[in-house]
This record gives sequence, C-alpha cells and structure tokens, in this order.
Amino acid sequence: MHRTHTCGELRLTDAGTTVTLSGWVQRTRDLGGLTFVDLRDRYGITQLGFNMERDQALCEQARQLGREFVVQATGMVKERESKNTHIPTGEIEIIATELKVLNRAKTPPFTIEEDTDGGEELRMKYRYLDLRRPNVRRHLELRHRMAIAVRNYLSGQGFLEVETPVLIKSTPEGARDFVVPSRMSQGEFYALPQSPQTFKQLLMVSGFDRYFQLVKCFRDEDLRADRQPEFTQIDCEMAFVEQEDVLNTFEGLAKHLFHAVLDLEIQGPFPRMTFNEAMRDYGSDKPDLRFGMKFHELNDLAQGKGFKVFDEAELVVGITAEGCAGWSRKQTDALIEFVKRPQIGASGIVFVRWTEEGLKSTVDKFFSPDQVQAWAERSGMRQGDLLCIMAGKPDKTRKQLNELRLHMGDLLGLRDPKVFKPLWVVDFPLLEHDPESGRWHAMHHPFTAPKPEDADRLESDPGSVMANAYDLVINGTEIGGGSIRIHEREMQERMFRVLGFSDADARYKFGFLLDAFEYGAPPHGGCAFGFDRWVALFGHRTDIREFIAFPKNNAGRDVMIDAPSRIDAEQLKELGITASS
Repeated sequence: MHRTHTCGELRLTDAGTTVTLSGWVQRTRDLGGLTFVDLRDRYGITQLGFNMERDQALCEQARQLGREFVVQATGMVKERESKNTHIPTGEIEIIATELKVLNRAKTPPFTIEEDTDGGEELRMKYRYLDLRRPNVRRHLELRHRMAIAVRNYLSGQGFLEVETPVLIKSTPEGARDFVVPSRMSQGEFYALPQSPQTFKQLLMVSGFDRYFQLVKCFRDEDLRADRQPEFTQIDCEMAFVEQEDVLNTFEGLAKHLFHAVLDLEIQGPFPRMTFNEAMRDYGSDKPDLRFGMKFHELNDLAQGKGFKVFDEAELVVGITAEGCAGWSRKQTDALIEFVKRPQIGASGIVFVRWTEEGLKSTVDKFFSPDQVQAWAERSGMRQGDLLCIMAGKPDKTRKQLNELRLHMGDLLGLRDPKVFKPLWVVDFPLLEHDPESGRWHAMHHPFTAPKPEDADRLESDPGSVMANAYDLVINGTEIGGGSIRIHEREMQERMFRVLGFSDADARYKFGFLLDAFEYGAPPHGGCAFGFDRWVALFGHRTDIREFIAFPKNNAGRDVMIDAPSRIDAEQLKELGITASS
C-alpha cells in the first residue's frame, strides 16, 4: 500500500495514529537538528518532521530530497508545536520513521506555487507541472463539479445524454471546418463538427424528445481569451416546445448551477431584452448589466449648431459616468487614446463635466449653456458626473462607445467578477446582409426558424424578418444561445435559397436533413452553452485556457506536444496527399 491517507486528510483527532503518505516534495527546511518536509498531493499538504537525535540517517536522507521528488513516508501523527493556520492540516505533523524515494525529479523550470515565476508559454510547455499548482487544480475541480451539476439537472428533467459522431460531413456553420482526410476514400474528407446541430435535430425526428451532450466542438477561427480551436459545449434539444418552454428549462439549469456550484440563489425570472434594445442602450448584443451607463442619443439636441463632427454624424450618443467630473486632463486624454486604438478606431470623445461651477464642455464655443444643459438632462447627469459623447455611423459608433463603457466600468471597479447579472437577449434579426458579397447570412445558423408572423416576408423583405432565437448573457459574456428550429422541408428549402444555396447545393450538403423532415419531424428547439466560458465565469476569470487541462495557445498550437506537426511521406502517400514544401 503506497498510502493510508492523503496529504490533505489528517487532523488533530488523528494524533497518535501511524500513517503512510505518498506525494511530491513541495519544499524542505533544514533547521540544524531538525528537518521539515512539506509533502503535497492533489488533496493538500502535510508536514513531515525529521530529527537528527532521533534518527540521524533518516534525517540526512530527508535533507537530500529535492523539489518535486516523489516520496513515501511512514510515521506517527503528532500535534505541531508551531501551528500553521493557513492550511487544514496545519495543527499536525508526521514524525517520520521511514522514508522511501519513489522517483527523483529534475529541478522544475518554474516554481510549483500559486504565485509561480513561470510565464504562460513556459507553463504551457510543461503543462503537466503547471497542473500540480493548487490554483490550477481548483480550476479543474470547479469544471468537474459543474459537469456533474449539468448532468444531474438535465437528467432530472428527462433529458438523455446521446453521443453524436465526430467524423462528419463539412457543412457551413459560420466558421472554417477542421478537415480529416480519408484513407479509404482518397480525395474525400471528413470534417470535425463545429456543433452537433443537424444530429440533434435528427434525434428529435427520431423521437428522442429531450437530448443533451457535453460535447467537443471544433472551429478553425482566430483565437482569443474566450476561444479555443476545440471547446466543450452543453448541447441540448427539445421537441414539442415553443420559445417560452426552452427559456424556462434552461433558466432552471442556470439557477441550478448557481446554487449547486456557487451556493448562490438567483431570485425571480431573468430579465429579457430585445436585440434592438440591447444595441440601442448598450451598443452590444451581450450587455454587461452589473453597472449602468446606458446610451443616450443626442442627435436632435446636438446637430445643426455648426459643430461639424456632430452635424455630419448619423448618430450622436453619450454615456454618463457618475462621480467622474473631477477626472484630470491626463485621465480624459487616456480615454481618448483608448478609443483611438486600431481595434476600436474612434476619432475622439467630447466631454461634459458638471462641477460646482456648473456645466463645462470641450465644445463650449459651438454650443450655448442652455444647449449643453439639455444634453445633461437627456443623459441623466447630476453634479459631479462626466458625460462622454461619440459620433459617427450608427453601428460603428455604438460598438466604439460600448468598448469605452466597458473600459470605464473596469476603471471604476464596477465589474465585480463575484456579482452575476444574467439576462436573456431575444428577438434577433434572422439574417444580416453582407454589402461586399451582396448576400444574406444567417445571424445564428441556417436552421433557425423565423418568427411565424414574419415568415411570409422571407423572400420579399428578408432584413425585416425576426428570428425565433435567444441568447443567455451573464456579465457581458454570451454563455450560450439557441433557437426554435425549422422543422418543415419547404421552409428549410426557402431559407437555403435566401442564403444563396442552389437547390442542388442544398441537396448535396443537407439532403439527409431535408429528407428526414418528410418523415414526421416534430416542432423542436434548443440551446447550446459554452461550457468552458461558463466555468471560467464561475471561476472569476476571462481566459478559458485556465480551465482546460491541455489547452492551445493563441496561435492554435499545443506547445507541450508540439502540435500541429508534419506527418511523414508514407502517411501522406496512404492518404493520397502530395507533400508540399
């Protein structure tokens, strides 16, 4: 037996017990006649004590231990004279009588501590060492608890977990596919699923009226903190439902996770906001409701007064920052520099301060005090506040002001990661127009059903058609979303035509689904949630890589195993692929 207890298990009530522990050496401390070793495993740390007077040879052996040596120690549990109140085992130590080195270790390239000295790339290269750090381990424990809670809730609601294929046919779902060459059908390729969308719809046709899966999905797209090329999705589908049924079911899932994982009770129904309201008031379809700063449109008050920036703009809009009238010129200049960054691309900000001396703007020579006062009233300003105004084309300006709003929320400490504000965003447009190609694209995916009352305008006025779709947003993060699906062949074919698919192309890519709709497809809809994002949100972080055991870096590489990598000529020959330089 390698151990009788774990390194996080023993307490003062175990004093006098002979035990055996196994683990990794966290650190050693040589105090002359005494040597102490902190032994670590997944469960915690226990101190081992060695005494030169009691057993000189054993103490000398302990002094030879290096960091991360794997050892086994036997001894008696004893109350510590100098207790450590920062760890659960801090009232006891093990007076060692036996010590065995199970495996020696090289000095690790960074310290295995919560506050490590290793940079991100180094930690990812030695991820198996990084995973020994207690804070990283806690991230994966959180992920485990959430997965269990998801399965418990959905199983209790009558959902069946059904696995769907990983090698599938390439279909357009908004991002590039990862493709896999076939040896048996040379010149042809599988694709890795961006989601199990068509399979879960086929399960509804098959009569499995409640399906879910914690499923791996793959998208070949540019990466950022909340994206990975392979990610995990809570994928769900329900038959014989309308939008209200879906929202109620998955609002229940969210509340269950808050309670089961964080011990938080979210009272009352989640607020709902239409897509148009979200864009108008926050410039984003995933607004962060932990703080205010709603948008206030000022076109009718600010235009026609000779200030060219406002007069030539299609939209003049501002936000009010409470208590910021006293910000220095250096601070407001920093805001201007922030919005001028290439990824935001704004030209500047007009400021209005309400100090004890009254209202003062950076464009006072163009506007009278009464006109500026009207802006203040429209924007809900009070004495001590700062109004920030931007102008330009509507969509671009709203996005820029949204970036400024979030930045100011960070500067003012208004985005507390331990406060949660969920909401549903509903009533999305079904389609969005690409002016470069002149084509319509599905805002969600091509299987989303239009609102029944709008379906007649699908061909005649596609931009006016609303989708039977919804997103769950928490703290400015899109956790997931879904829709009521198209379940009739005729409607699905109409949708494909509006999206520019020829009948032959639609048949080639989705003939199996169109055929299935002719065999009694029930009304159905569902949701898919980004499991990695949800775990990171509950872990109070934005980088999902911290909650994935073996993630990729921002270039899509696994630097630990050095993937992707070349394959040899013989493998390429088997696949019928010609090697390139």
